[in-house]
Amino acid sequence: MKSGFAAIVGRPNSGKSTLLNRLIGTKVSIVSDKPQTTRNRILGIYTSEEAQIAFVDTPGIHRPGYKMNVRMMELVREAMRDVDILLHMVDVSDNYGKGEQFALDLVEKYNKTSILLLNKIDLINKGRLLPIIEQYARNGVYQEIIPISAKQGDNVENLVRKIAAFLPEGELMYPEDYFTDQQERFLVSETIREKLLNKTRKELPYSTAVQIEEFDESRRAEGLVVIKASIVVEKPGQKKIVIGRSGQMVKEIGTEARKEIEKLLIVKRVYLELNVKVIPGWRDQDFVLHDIGVN
Repeated sequence: MKSGFAAIVGRPNSGKSTLLNRLIGTKVSIVSDKPQTTRNRILGIYTSEEAQIAFVDTPGIHRPGYKMNVRMMELVREAMRDVDILLHMVDVSDNYGKGEQFALDLVEKYNKTSILLLNKIDLINKGRLLPIIEQYARNGVYQEIIPISAKQGDNVENLVRKIAAFLPEGELMYPEDYFTDQQERFLVSETIREKLLNKTRKELPYSTAVQIEEFDESRRAEGLVVIKASIVVEKPGQKKIVIGRSGQMVKEIGTEARKEIEKLLIVKRVYLELNVKVIPGWRDQDFVLHDIGVN
């Protein structure tokens, strides 16, 4: 039996959360086309007869500005320091730049067994792939370079075999049916935030968060859970955008989130109340960061 930890790291929007969900076979990390969707460390457990791999999804590697972003990068570094293997994901449909060099330098700094994942190969001409492989191979940082499509599943089974080969022998670290360490309350807040990200404009994702104000399970045996949550923004104008004309936007966010939360909690009905509140500069305020788990 092989067992160990592998951190999925890379620039924002490289497909880390999509890969984690594909590997685990269920949704444990929200997915959006907006940068910096993942703000926390997300654990997903893969278990087979041959191996148990604890995958750690991390925030996108970036140069931090706000206190929230500083903490996000601390989470990245903690994960990179503590795991057995680094999986560095690169979006091959994007051009190589200073941001990618920054990520590569960070991987090299930790001097771990490292596998480069060239993701989104379904979006490029295959003739472009070999030069990219050769470019990264020259760095000598990676033990393996594997082209994949996290979205389509291309080469993902081969990736699992490669990871297992590098892991030490060991016992199960988690029960066989365990797939994440995230609490329901956190998963609910992330589900709401995912619907918010997918509905709102590009400038809003960075300045929005979700706080769970109430999580009432007293009638769960009857198939009902009551949840009250607040969508946090920084400016009154952003509040207007989230609420929408005649409250239509926040209503759509709530409807879509409620349906997914009912499946998540395995209950017949979720009563979900959403409010929108303005907290100027919340990304630098500890009490908000504590509420959303970035602390």
